Amino acid sequence: MPSALPDGEPVPADGALPASALAGAADRPLGFYLHVPYCATRCGYCDFNTYTATELRGTGGVLASRDNYAETLVDEIRLARKVLGDDPRPVRTVFVGGGTPTLLAAGDLVRMLGAIREEFGLAPDAEVTTEANPESVDPAYLAELRAGGFNRISFGMQSARQHVLQILDRTHTPGRPEACVAEARAAGFDHVNLDLIYGTPGESDDDWRASLDAAIGAGPDHVSAYALIVEEGTQLARRIRRGEVPMTDDDVHADRYLIAEEMLARAGFSWYEVSNWATSEAARCLHNELYWRGADWWGAGPGAHSHVGGVRWWNVKHPGAYAAALAAGRSPGAGREVLSAEDRRVERILLELRLLEGVPLDLLREEGLAAARRALSGGLLRPEPFEEGRAALTLRGRLLADAVVRDLVD
Repeated sequence: MPSALPDGEPVPADGALPASALAGAADRPLGFYLHVPYCATRCGYCDFNTYTATELRGTGGVLASRDNYAETLVDEIRLARKVLGDDPRPVRTVFVGGGTPTLLAAGDLVRMLGAIREEFGLAPDAEVTTEANPESVDPAYLAELRAGGFNRISFGMQSARQHVLQILDRTHTPGRPEACVAEARAAGFDHVNLDLIYGTPGESDDDWRASLDAAIGAGPDHVSAYALIVEEGTQLARRIRRGEVPMTDDDVHADRYLIAEEMLARAGFSWYEVSNWATSEAARCLHNELYWRGADWWGAGPGAHSHVGGVRWWNVKHPGAYAAALAAGRSPGAGREVLSAEDRRVERILLELRLLEGVPLDLLREEGLAAARRALSGGLLRPEPFEEGRAALTLRGRLLADAVVRDLVD
């Protein structure tokens, strides 16, 4: 089941933000994340805030139904307009995630985007993305999304090997994600991403190479590759604990990452974040860069998280409770925190170190600078950016990014 929400102070009933949150807002880009919490089935490794029809039955009634979900989410977009007041910023990025957003009718996704356009306006070059399950779209669906303003799409491929997909409880057939790339291109999508997962129990190096070959051959301009993390409480964690499938160790993850870097680089992809590669700067995911650079975004939907000007908040998780709050004219916020200057400094280091450009050295304290010098001499940071005042990871540093960042935040 989904993981627990963090603790925090109460969110005001009207969702109002401290005046400090909007100070200097004009200098920061604004994005929207729209969460669609529905899935046809629950994947064995997933602990996201998602629900199948069986899990929702009897727990939310009509309020939890996906049939009227789009209108409920539009209500939160309208709430966002009230909370942000006369903030003049057009929205730079929109990302619809889940769950499986494409379980909703294409017209529902377009309606949600239309509400953002009506309430805030979209920047002329706005990036508008939806995630999609390969089995939940067809050419007509994709054409409707494109005509409605979506220009980027991300397909969950995970693997090209059937036995790996089975371990992950993925329902699509090998080859279908690659076909989806062609269909999205034919529909006029500017940018197409494929999501891959490595380190699944039972996956071999050859399986991983085959998945990368298939992904590259499909012709996307962006690939995301994530190490499988086995979260407590998931079906996969229970299977590993019972000894039904083996746990993959960190050395295997490192080997798979090196394979991904070598094959993607050879195919013309360049990394710009530890788990993300693009064929050009224009193909990068701008919405994710908002997260990594600490910009502003409003997360609408059950369990969605938001951040505006150093204030972070999160919504109630259950779709029924979420809809009930909005129907009553209340914010669906479950809790929030106002980040201190130190919190924001640490978060910048944690997130920006993962980027190609790295993090400014002037964010580091004396102990962190000493750690950065050690990382430089140990081959974990690149010399040229360091001379220019930035800590930027080498390939070996990317493999040890979590350890490097722990040292730098001291």
